[in-house]
Amino acid sequence: MSEPVNRRDFIKTTGTLAAAAGVSSLASTSANAKGSNERIRIGFIGPGGRGFGAHVKTLAKMKNNGANIELVAVAEVYSKQRDKVADYIKQQNGNAPAKYVDYRDMIEKEELDAVCIGTPDHWHCKQIIDSLNADLHVYCEKPMTKYVEEAMQVADVWKKTGKVMQVGVQSSSLPVWSQVNELLNEGKLGKVLQFQTEYFRNSNMGQWRYYALEKEMNPKTIDWKRWLGVEEGLAEDVPFDRAVYRQWRRFWPYGSGMFTDLFVHRTTTMLKGTGLRFPSRVVGAGGIYMEYDGRDVPDVATVVADFDSGVQGLINATMCCQESRIQQTIRGHYGSFVFGNGENFQTFKFIPERPQVTHNSKLKEEDIKVNIPLAKGVHSTDLHFQNWIDAISKNDPSFCNNPPDLGAAAIATVILGARSYREDRVFYFDGKTGSITDGNGSWSKQWEERSHARKEAAHIPGWTAGNYGSTLDEPEYMKLAGPWINGKPPQNG
Repeated sequence: MSEPVNRRDFIKTTGTLAAAAGVSSLASTSANAKGSNERIRIGFIGPGGRGFGAHVKTLAKMKNNGANIELVAVAEVYSKQRDKVADYIKQQNGNAPAKYVDYRDMIEKEELDAVCIGTPDHWHCKQIIDSLNADLHVYCEKPMTKYVEEAMQVADVWKKTGKVMQVGVQSSSLPVWSQVNELLNEGKLGKVLQFQTEYFRNSNMGQWRYYALEKEMNPKTIDWKRWLGVEEGLAEDVPFDRAVYRQWRRFWPYGSGMFTDLFVHRTTTMLKGTGLRFPSRVVGAGGIYMEYDGRDVPDVATVVADFDSGVQGLINATMCCQESRIQQTIRGHYGSFVFGNGENFQTFKFIPERPQVTHNSKLKEEDIKVNIPLAKGVHSTDLHFQNWIDAISKNDPSFCNNPPDLGAAAIATVILGARSYREDRVFYFDGKTGSITDGNGSWSKQWEERSHARKEAAHIPGWTAGNYGSTLDEPEYMKLAGPWINGKPPQNG
């Protein structure tokens, strides 16, 4: 396999994110692009809980079911986990994968075509960019990055390299969201105004503390500084702590709690269903109201995101309540879609507004069947990895169901919500430039000006329904409205 760049030289010259983002474009028709009959050689970076349970196990099963792939290498800082993953691959697929501590050594020495990244959030950006610029296709577990600025960098490098990349929000591979998007653009709900979504959980021990600590986890078996990313400037050098290593989602330096572990799931699918992408205004709220277990991240949180299309997104959850969850819903002027909870939808409800609003007495509540429901025994993770492999075989980055541009939009929504909560700020975001600024009152002013100018409603991207469901009836008496100038009534008064 020939390479457009020498991987050893590449790794030496991409020690920082800025340098990595600045590497010149690689052709999308690179020498290691896979045709449909060529085996795809895959390496794993940080296959811990999710990386092993979903990435490795799913691909090993696909291999045994005839997929033209090979699981050839594992890079993992914890020796016990490294051996466990390698042994599993050998047991399932018959080959003994190479084992590494540092992913950069694996990229340099192995003839890879693709990598799966399952490390903590603070490593994602660097590992994605290193891999893309080393001419590798990438599957990265959600969240795509830890920071909004990193998400924009990843999206930029992805476009330049032309490689296939899938962000690991598996529910984005469910066909229901394309069906929903089509119905919305046809005007089924009229003007789309709001989506709400959730990810409620409860536990008797506190979230993420169910990741068990083991005595074998210690500085002799775990390369702690490498896990932290001290030399790379990704985290400060702190004493080894089993809880930080195993339950890192509870601590801000490495994760963002429910914002990135949970909210990003539902936010991604709502963005896909509505066709929305980057929010323009974001505010977050919440607190640690019960789970006083040494954590940093809140157990109650809400993000409110407003979009230029005149749509509001509400993302809400508690980590202490589960049996009274809000339902996932998309609301329009003439009706709403109600999905309930979870992701395996066989149907979803259409609930119309009353005829006095819609002027259509034929609109009735209905259960809309999902065109392509999830088959029994098939998990959305299976669909998501199959979609990634198919995109690599086609050498078509656009074929992925959750590419980096969608991943970046989800990150901007949830991370700005987390920052708003932590910093007591309202954020404005420019999706074209990636700039983040504080709120200044201009958001409400623009909508007031639109109202006073009697402008038409804004719509979601792809809208084809004209003014259906986006206008109001003007009562005859409104002709009497208007200012009295010099004591004289308006023209019709």
